[in-house]
Amino acid sequence: MLAAAQRLRRSSDFAAAVRGGRRSGRGTVVVHLLVDEPAQAFEARAGFVVSKAVGNAVVRNKVQRRLRHLVRPRLNDLPSGTTLVVRALPAAATASFETLGADLDAALTAARSPRRRR
Repeated sequence: MLAAAQRLRRSSDFAAAVRGGRRSGRGTVVVHLLVDEPAQAFEARAGFVVSKAVGNAVVRNKVQRRLRHLVRPRLNDLPSGTTLVVRALPAAATASFETLGADLDAALTAARSPRRRR
């Protein structure tokens, strides 16, 4: 379980991360990472989007529990003021715990890396 201060609750927070953050996708998840200015002194926060395309309610809750468990230790590595939204893709329903973790790590690494110039 994430602490109350680490959870996203308002749709405006989700929308800000999705619209203004860096996006990176892998096989089972898409990560939206928004790093705010240091003026925002809240600790890193996370939210999850698991749509009906993933599966029925039992499957969606299982995927969300797994993602929450995987994100909790990774939030400590993110700088203060960071907003993270993890969106599960339909492949997450049948993916193993290790696959979800590897995809999440790869997506976070790609979202945190500096952009390449074109």
